[in-house]
Amino acid sequence: MTRKVLLVDDDAAVREALGQTLELADYDPVTAGSFVAAKDHIRPDFPGVILSDIRMPGRDGFHLLNYAQGIDPDLPVILLTGEGDIPMAVEAMGKGAFDFLEKPCAAADLLAVLKRAFQVRAQVLENRALKRELESGDPAARLLFGLSAQAEALRERVRSVAPTGAEVLVTGPPGSGISKVAEVVHLMSPSGQGPFVKRPASGLGADEFARLCKDAAGGSLFLDEVSAMPEATQYAALELIEQGAGVRIIAGTTADLADLVAKGQFNADLFYRLDVMRVRIPSLAERPEDIPVIFRHYVAQAAEQAGIAAPEVTPDHLAALMAQDWPGNARSLMSAAMRFVLGMPEDVAQAAELGLAEQMARVERSLLIAALGRHNGKASDAAKALKLPRKTFYDKLARYGLRPEDYRR
Repeated sequence: MTRKVLLVDDDAAVREALGQTLELADYDPVTAGSFVAAKDHIRPDFPGVILSDIRMPGRDGFHLLNYAQGIDPDLPVILLTGEGDIPMAVEAMGKGAFDFLEKPCAAADLLAVLKRAFQVRAQVLENRALKRELESGDPAARLLFGLSAQAEALRERVRSVAPTGAEVLVTGPPGSGISKVAEVVHLMSPSGQGPFVKRPASGLGADEFARLCKDAAGGSLFLDEVSAMPEATQYAALELIEQGAGVRIIAGTTADLADLVAKGQFNADLFYRLDVMRVRIPSLAERPEDIPVIFRHYVAQAAEQAGIAAPEVTPDHLAALMAQDWPGNARSLMSAAMRFVLGMPEDVAQAAELGLAEQMARVERSLLIAALGRHNGKASDAAKALKLPRKTFYDKLARYGLRPEDYRR
């Protein structure tokens, strides 16, 4: 989200000083000397917060607060008060102001309040976007891309898991889009109209976890990389979930939680509680046939963001993409699409410099991996799916150093 701050104060010197403070903290100040100058910036989609003086000639900060609440009740308005105006500021808080600061305010105090306000604003705008997605159709079909059998199986799994309301564990390799799948589960759940709150589990304290559950009440709480959750928080989370947290817990991880449990590095009871419903995201190496459709989507998205026409994606270009392993999965493919749109497709260019035989070998290796992944490492079934004699199939596995047991789940 853009870090815009609508700064309203009739004193030009104050506006300049506060504007400099905001710019030094990487905020984007939009300054106005009066309510009249500010009101055109106040919209329901304003990607930031308002910082306004209370005492101004003509229409004051109270009028601005009332106007902002009429446009968007969730738009944070922080009011600045002069010395002796504290009772007035307290009155403003009662009328819906996000917070107030006494002038002259220390930069640290101002930035701390702004940080909280932006966190709230970002969550509001994100939840509104998710609600729009929910109202416009099937989120699984619109947000989870791919034409392969694995992609369709992923969508069907999400559709079957989402309505249950049970805890969900989303697993997948790094960069595979775990948080996106978690959002889709939320959107398709009975609580899809409620808030979707997401936080990294690393460094999450027990008290903060309890607060997040309250923030997400009636919706879903997504814990990213739950394997990194501190031990004390794991116990607290388990207790709160068992008591009824009032929120759907969706956990995501790239780690093998069962292995961590076996090693005593993750709470077994919490694992079994989170693993009620599991959604596994296949890697791109398991479904190389999805690379073209996903890449084209990212190219269109990147071009729209950059405000330029999308360049043509040629068959040779797609072949070069499919010849790569993509260990970073969808995230690295998205980065490649952005570089392609901006005219910097260095990774694809490197693949294109390979000879035909080398490119074909990479594609063949990707298809072998995909078949093994689809058939849970069963070599005979994978060979049948590829319509290869078993000996030929095993010869190819040996050539590429692939072992069926590495793809068993």
